[in-house]
Amino acid sequence: MFGKRKQINRIEYDPETEYPVIRASICNGEKVAGIKCRTTATFREIMTIRTHEDLLVFKQMCGVDDVKTEY
Repeated sequence: MFGKRKQINRIEYDPETEYPVIRASICNGEKVAGIKCRTTATFREIMTIRTHEDLLVFKQMCGVDDVKTEY
């Protein structure tokens, strides 16, 4: 009858070599959240950001308060 609360899965990454980032498109405004490597600049896509709630969920998944946005 009552729904269970959704479990938020933590994203495993090494904070010394990787950091959470949001890639935003200048032309159409699409935003994709992921993890970027500091040395090789490779990007692992995690989720698409459509609403402010999606951004809050991504921050909780990464365990950070602020996420850098790259264009």
